[in-house]
Amino acid sequence: MVPEEFLRALCGPWQGTCRTWLEPGKLADESAIHGQFDALLNERFLRHSYESEIQAKPRHGEELMTFNTVSKQYQVCWFDSFHMNYALMSSQGDPTAQGMDVLGHYDVGSGLPQWGWRTVYSLVSSQELTVIAYNVSPQGEEAKAVETVYRRVAKSVG
Repeated sequence: MVPEEFLRALCGPWQGTCRTWLEPGKLADESAIHGQFDALLNERFLRHSYESEIQAKPRHGEELMTFNTVSKQYQVCWFDSFHMNYALMSSQGDPTAQGMDVLGHYDVGSGLPQWGWRTVYSLVSSQELTVIAYNVSPQGEEAKAVETVYRRVAKSVG
């Protein structure tokens, strides 16, 4: 999919389910999620805002994303009230057949090596978007951390 078409195709309201693993292979939470994708600055950028819960506590977050036409890579900047509540995480990566695959890094403590966070966005159909994030250890081992399955919210007529 052409990157600009992918970003445009995400615009609008979405809802679905978000599953979170805090340890490899051990599901810690499954909650409803509501998201909104809005085009910004002549559709060159996209804002993804979302609301959900994690272990019965509210969770809110935002991502800003674009396709860098010079580097030919997607760029995403992310923060939220649970995972990234102390810093911004910047990720970048390549287009895929259904969306994008980006990698960023985050701090786990002073003097400790950063961990990676790989996120795969796949527009499965015009009505379904999956966002799967993987924790990546300093040794390169991946474990699924978050899986969001969105369904497009039908526009109200009236």
